[in-house]
Amino acid sequence: MRLPLFVAAGVLAAAVAGWSWFDPGKPAWSPAEAKLIASLSLSTLPKLPPDPSNAVGDDPAAAALGRALFFDTRLSGNGKVACASCHVPDRQFQDGTPLGTGMGQTNRRTMPIAGTAYSPWLFWDGRRDSQWAQALGPLESLVEHGADRMQIARLMAANYATEYEAVFGPLPEITALPEHATPLGTEAAKAAWTSLAERQRDDVNRVFANVGKAIAAFERTIEPRPTRFDAYADALVAGRDTAGLLTAVEVEGLRVFVGKGECTKCHNGPLFTDQHFHNTGVPAVAGLPEDRGRIVATAQVLADPFNCLGAYSDAGPAGCAELRYMDREGEDLIRAYKPPSLRGVAERAPYMHSGQIATLAAVLRHYNAAPAAPGGHSELRPMAMSEAELAALEAFLRTLSETPRMETSHDRPDRSHLALELRSITEIATGLSVPSFRRAAGFAD
Repeated sequence: MRLPLFVAAGVLAAAVAGWSWFDPGKPAWSPAEAKLIASLSLSTLPKLPPDPSNAVGDDPAAAALGRALFFDTRLSGNGKVACASCHVPDRQFQDGTPLGTGMGQTNRRTMPIAGTAYSPWLFWDGRRDSQWAQALGPLESLVEHGADRMQIARLMAANYATEYEAVFGPLPEITALPEHATPLGTEAAKAAWTSLAERQRDDVNRVFANVGKAIAAFERTIEPRPTRFDAYADALVAGRDTAGLLTAVEVEGLRVFVGKGECTKCHNGPLFTDQHFHNTGVPAVAGLPEDRGRIVATAQVLADPFNCLGAYSDAGPAGCAELRYMDREGEDLIRAYKPPSLRGVAERAPYMHSGQIATLAAVLRHYNAAPAAPGGHSELRPMAMSEAELAALEAFLRTLSETPRMETSHDRPDRSHLALELRSITEIATGLSVPSFRRAAGFAD
């Protein structure tokens, strides 16, 4: 039943009056809270440091080549899949689907790219230790690009020779080599790879690695942009008037985020991620292979020939501390995954590493309930946040979006639990459950 506006507004006022946590007259932030809020502002993000494993990481010519490769569907087995097929630029370089799809369907959600150059680990489980090493994996995955490194080396020679050689020097002679060859993939491609001399394999590997380095140089230019939250945080730090920058409910959501919700345990810093790995009790997906997360990935990153310590890295051992000293085992790594940045999170449904949770509101309910993990041990504990606090927290998370945009049925947040739909009051009432609303209005349950 829809209520007349004057009735709804009156009920809303009564409901808000009962929210002890919601107090527009609360004193200013404590020094500790203000310091934490300041640390989340994008203005505190340091200049991107060089990647010691990628000597061309900040070369504009390499970035230009990498951009062309990022959108080139010829880097696939069927000529139809590019990096941009899943990492869609106008969707924060992700695709909005539960599982990535290339030449087949993957077992994981496509991750956004902005700010990932700051991360020492790539993929949900961190099985690669640089952007350029990460870029190589999907190229040879049979369910993603489905290409092979010999095919890609040939593509570079035939279509990008001038651009490649301007950055990396002369291409090797590969004309007489097999059309397709890789140590991965089909049996035929693996047999062709085995038939090559060691020097020939090294030549192809180096071209393949350089393709990854060029793509990474482009990806390093993809940065998060300021949001309404950043304007608020910067004004708070500078002692300027913050009125009008966030609504009262968004401010209360921020208070929950840095306080009772304990969100900054994992989502901290200007990128809203600690870049580590956490088991948060995310359910397994029926029909997918068992996914053990970080505990498996540590062996994979160590075995990767394109890791920081490998022959194709431009770093010395001193530049590979993350890889050398990483935690390799322990129960806390079982079903542990890297929390992605929360910047732009409201437009990135569905959520979690395999798209297990459909809406942002449902994600918050998951963290509030803290269910047991299907493997390993969840770090969560029940938070006992009220519906109003959850709604405020969701409202705050929406301030981390770059710009307002029109809602569509695809990305509209789940408001099935609301009794009010009037835009003039949903800024405050979003998240009020139907039973709570009816009780506040004096209706019988």
